[in-house]
Amino acid sequence: MAKTLTLRGVAFSALFAALVVVFGYVSIPLGFTPVPITLQTLAVMLAGGLLGARYGFFSMMIVVVLAALGFPLLQGKGGLPAILGPTGGYVIMWPFAALLIGLLVSKVRSSGWPGYVLVFLIMEGFGSLLLYVTGVPWLAHAAGFSMNKAIALGFYPYLIGDVIKALAATAITVSLRQVFPQARLTGHGHGAVRQSLPK
Repeated sequence: MAKTLTLRGVAFSALFAALVVVFGYVSIPLGFTPVPITLQTLAVMLAGGLLGARYGFFSMMIVVVLAALGFPLLQGKGGLPAILGPTGGYVIMWPFAALLIGLLVSKVRSSGWPGYVLVFLIMEGFGSLLLYVTGVPWLAHAAGFSMNKAIALGFYPYLIGDVIKALAATAITVSLRQVFPQARLTGHGHGAVRQSLPK
């Protein structure tokens, strides 16, 4: 695998970074918790699933770095207060979630329903559940909650929505990678990607 970034890969990374920003405006505030429901994690899953590990990571890192530098990319907010606020623990994990999704989805070789199930489990496990590993403890710290309260307010209310987003990400990723394999989107990669996902 080439170690340099391609212009096409960088362009698509920027596109998916922009998708995260746009999806952040599809937000449903919940009055009892500082963590809103958004579509941003759907964009994280798609970045990893469609761009692969390297460019998925790069696209999400663009968002995190630019937001930390002050660009209003997180529901219109930016700067260190946005990164270090109650939802910062979820955001900081986005690049790593996309990285792991990209690594694992590219290894799926099963066809048919077994392949769909494997991709779904990857999306749900690393595009959703992994985010809570840092998100919930940081919510407890930033908001002054106990861990039990942070779990109740920053984990349980989102599980059904996470499953729906993982199902959507699975369907979109599997469908699009039949037509737009990773190599076509990034300018390099494994030519076998097209055949590696279920049909």
